[in-house]
Order: sequence, then C-alpha cells, then structure tokens
Amino acid sequence: MFRGVIVALVVVSGYLVFEFGRIKAGYDIVEAGNIRQAYEDRILELDNRIVELKQEVALLETNREVDRESYREVEESLSALQAKIQEQRDAIAFYRGIVSPSDGNSGLRVQDLKVTRGKEEREFNLRLVLVQAMKHDRKVAGDVNLSIAGSQGGVDTTYNFDQLLPDDADKKWAFSFRYFQNFDRQLVLPDGFTPERITVEVRSRTRSISSIEESFAWSTSQG
Repeated sequence: MFRGVIVALVVVSGYLVFEFGRIKAGYDIVEAGNIRQAYEDRILELDNRIVELKQEVALLETNREVDRESYREVEESLSALQAKIQEQRDAIAFYRGIVSPSDGNSGLRVQDLKVTRGKEEREFNLRLVLVQAMKHDRKVAGDVNLSIAGSQGGVDTTYNFDQLLPDDADKKWAFSFRYFQNFDRQLVLPDGFTPERITVEVRSRTRSISSIEESFAWSTSQG
C-alpha cells in the first residue's frame, strides 16, 4: 500500500513538473483548452454544414428528376399533338383529293397503295384506297385486277394477284362506292421472286365512268 502511495505521488509530481515546465515555456493550459474547444466547435459546425449540403444535394436531385419527368411529359404531349396534326392534314389531303383533286380530273383514281410486311417472311399486307373524284352523284361499281412484275431466277416474271393469294382467300375483288372505299388484301410471294412493280387496274362497270390503270414501284414498310 505504501509503495502504491509512493507511485501515485511520483506520477502526480511528474505531471506537476511537466505542467510547470510548459507554463514556464509560455504554454497556458487554460488558453489551450479554449483553443481546443474552438476547434471542436468548428468541427461540429462543419459537420452540420455537411449535413445541410447533403440535404441540398438530395433536394436538387429530386427537383432534377421532377424537371426530367415534366420535360418528358411535355415531349410526349408535343409528339401526340404533332401526330394528331399530321393525321388531320392527311385527312384533309384525302378529302381534298375526293372533292377537288390538284389535277382537276374527275373519275376513278387510286388514292393510296401501301404494302407492309406480314408475319411470315414471304407474306405481305396490301392496302388499296380507291376514290371517285369530284363527281359523286352516283355510285361507281366494278372490280380490281392487280399484278406484280419482277424477276425470278433472272427471268422477268409477272404474277396476277389471284396467284399470290392464300389458299382460303376470296379471289374476287369487287368494289362499289360513291366517295371512296378501302381494301386490305394479303399476298404471299413465291420463293425466289423479287417484286419490282405493282400494276392496279380498276375496271368500271358504270356507264360514263372510265376504267383506270396505274403502276407503282414496289416499296414496303413495317406494319
């Protein structure tokens, strides 16, 4: 026990001597404590600032996502509006072609011919729109004959549309309308045949309304 007291006194004495030496050297323990406290306060202040900055960054990220979402919605609305405008323009052009075509000619005409790819490799969907321009006092009736010219094995070849129809398809292609009529037909091209041109013959059975024949380059688009 006595030895323990001696050790304690030595430790305390040593600390006092150490502090005395620091004081003589100009070290103020109170001032040092104040400086340390100031640093600790500054560190706490910086830690709080870091938290605030992280919150600001999170808020900015949220705002940016909101801005992106708003921008995306505006873009979608604009695209939908543009599509609607184009649809209306197409409709106006279509009806203008019926009422007052640009060439001023009346009678039968092919307003639109579009070929799109089908589900199978050699399968195609054909959409034909016929109109009666300018004069609509009576219906026009008749039938359509369509042929596709191209090459097969290096030889010029032409197929009539009834040779290209699926087995269960109706081979008749009649029409009867006053203003316009749409047709959708499915065609299956033979293996090795490369189509180049489509010829559409619209044969009128109505007196004083002439038949027409028009030819188009083969062109397909995705359906």
